[in-house]
Amino acid sequence: MAAISSSPQQRAASARLQPRLSQRAWRAILRLSLIAGDMLAINGGFIGAFVAQLDAMQAAGVRLPAEPIVFIRFVLLYNLIAVAIFTFNGLYAMRRGASRVDEAFKVFSAVSLVTVITLLINTMLPEFGSEDVPLARDVLVWAWGSALAGCVFLRAVYRSAVGWLRSRGIDTRRVLIVGAREPGQLVWNTIRRHPGLGYRVQGFLSDTTPIGSDIAGLPVLGCTTQISRVVRATHADEVIIALSGRSSADLVEIIAHAEDEAVAIKVYPDTFQLITNNDVSIGDLSALPLVSVKNAALDNPWNRALKRGLDLIVTTGLLLVGAPIMTLIALAIRLESRGPVFFLQERVGMDNQPFWMIKFRTMRVDAEELGTWTTQNDPRVTRVGRLLRRTSLDELPQLINVLIGDMSLVGPRPEQTRWVEQFSQQIPRYMRRHKEKAGLTGWAQVNGLRGDTSIEERTRYDLYYVENWSLLFDIKIILRTIANFLTGKQENAY
Repeated sequence: MAAISSSPQQRAASARLQPRLSQRAWRAILRLSLIAGDMLAINGGFIGAFVAQLDAMQAAGVRLPAEPIVFIRFVLLYNLIAVAIFTFNGLYAMRRGASRVDEAFKVFSAVSLVTVITLLINTMLPEFGSEDVPLARDVLVWAWGSALAGCVFLRAVYRSAVGWLRSRGIDTRRVLIVGAREPGQLVWNTIRRHPGLGYRVQGFLSDTTPIGSDIAGLPVLGCTTQISRVVRATHADEVIIALSGRSSADLVEIIAHAEDEAVAIKVYPDTFQLITNNDVSIGDLSALPLVSVKNAALDNPWNRALKRGLDLIVTTGLLLVGAPIMTLIALAIRLESRGPVFFLQERVGMDNQPFWMIKFRTMRVDAEELGTWTTQNDPRVTRVGRLLRRTSLDELPQLINVLIGDMSLVGPRPEQTRWVEQFSQQIPRYMRRHKEKAGLTGWAQVNGLRGDTSIEERTRYDLYYVENWSLLFDIKIILRTIANFLTGKQENAY
């Protein structure tokens, strides 16, 4: 197969840093480093809290063990329980691209469980003829809080370090993408935007594009029936199947061929073929079996109330904190150019109802007469406006839209009526995104899909959000939005 050759772009990227250790050795080192960081946080939290409360405990008449072995035994037990529970919670699975918010919730559960189980076992030790370590309530509270904060912080540092190493060729995985159409290209674009994942994509396999063709900078290395040969030729570690319009039987056959090789296999769903991963339930109608597609989570009034409560709490706080900043922005706009400070534009919201969306004005007053869609280096954007757009501060007045109920903090971004009419005719299920309130930020936006980017791709992310909403999902998006703002990672903001 002469056509098989990995992408020059990928070869150049992996050549930046040639690790002397094998990838297996690096993975072991990284996992051990993660465990060491957790144990440092947990032990540091407990020992620090115990030492800080030592005088208070002695003043209260608490008798401390005379033998050091009692403390050593307790610390060993504490660490063994911590490693076991953290492992059981999947915190050492080394998943690439895992959500930091989800990880923080897992750490919260694990640290809490470690504290409770250690306390129970320590209390039971005298029943077995062993001396326990006296643990005051303040020691437990401070040890738990310090361990939790330390684990979350050190894991954030660890993630950044691992991302840096992976972007330079350490702990990487060689990947093949099966499918060169839209789903496959979406997977490739996502991987390309996140070099810290450590994926080195070798190329596509496709039954519709000629072998040797170049798609978005990647070569087509073969067809799906040749997957075993391509895996061996490229030494691939992972295969991502992202096919469009193929039957389940075809998919199973491709997976069967890939399973013959020692590779991990992942499947990306076809163009939200299952209506963005909807669950189905079996019901009946007069003994006639029926399959029901689940409704969106926000069709539930209780969930809507929870979401609205989150909107009101967060928005009120942001408006109070952001009021001085908004005042300075308004002053800067007025000093640079004549015209209104705010820009009002009719957008389409929930249930296809129009509303007036508020933004800081970032363009010339006659901008709409000169064009419609904003592009990179748009000459209509003012100097202050360019800074506001780059930092997304022009969106701050939309907090007022959220407060009065026209919008939500998180949801699909609203479009103008003319674009909604056009997109609804071009993109299947586009109008489904209007079953929920428009958002100040959204799942598509925190993944870099804003500005002059693919509407089809944005719609995929919007539909996924609508069909998979949860309060935790909203919190995750809000935190990612804040993190992107603070780190300057405002992709496609212009």
